[in-house]
Amino acid sequence: MTIFSTNSTSAFYDRARGDMTSLRKQTEALQAQISSGNRLTRSSDDPVAASRLRSLARADTLSKIDTANANRATADLNIADATMSDITTAISRAKELATQAANGTLSDTQRASIGKEMAAIHDTLFSLANTQDSNGKPLFGGDNATSAYTLDASGNATYTGTARSAEVSLGQGQTVTRSLTGPEFLNFKVGGVDTNLMATVKTLADALNAGTGDLAGAARGSLDALSAGLDSVTTAQTVVGSRLAWLDMTTERATRMAETRASEEQDVGGADFANSVARLQQMMTVLEASQASFTKLSQLSLFNQLR
Repeated sequence: MTIFSTNSTSAFYDRARGDMTSLRKQTEALQAQISSGNRLTRSSDDPVAASRLRSLARADTLSKIDTANANRATADLNIADATMSDITTAISRAKELATQAANGTLSDTQRASIGKEMAAIHDTLFSLANTQDSNGKPLFGGDNATSAYTLDASGNATYTGTARSAEVSLGQGQTVTRSLTGPEFLNFKVGGVDTNLMATVKTLADALNAGTGDLAGAARGSLDALSAGLDSVTTAQTVVGSRLAWLDMTTERATRMAETRASEEQDVGGADFANSVARLQQMMTVLEASQASFTKLSQLSLFNQLR
């Protein structure tokens, strides 16, 4: 009789302890859901949902990389657009000066004064052609170039960059070229002859400063090249604007996809707050009732019942 009583009492305690431990774990799980907002605390809770959440998380990580790339490309293209605007301003001024110098009534002294300003415009163009991108690299120097243009011993600008600008990945096989190389918009043809904008400006500046030869003719001869250079830079700005529009569209699409993933992540792994709170209150009530019942029952013994 004593053995039976001992075994029964042990079983009672083990069962009660197991039930309350289970209730406590369920309560803690619900508290964790409410605190984190996540329905799953470990993969074993729902393997299929956990696998889908991992896929969504990987997509989010890649999307952040693509977004960072798009932001960098946008920054570089905006710098390129602003720089080209400054270049067109400089070219427009050079055209004004060349038109003035083409006037046959000007004196050599007046043309020399124009020549000095033309030389300053050349320096400005050289500086703008060496504009740096958002990472401090030559914006118009192509891919991984250390410089875009350098000056030789005679002061002529020489392109030292690479043949192409770098392409930036936007995800899903899409890319965008983050800039243009200098020759793509500073080199052009006039009457089928290869021409360079900075060389045109420097040649005229040198001629006007020298004060010899047909200076009015030299000035008139530069006007076609300066007009062609202005058209070339304007066309390049259109290309840059198109790329910026493409980036805006791609970024908006990425934002929509991120919102869709966030919604799916909430649907798949998010906790129902109201339901979780209600279940927690229910579990707390059951746990408290179980603890109270255990306390009362544990105070009883077979001796007390027989007595």
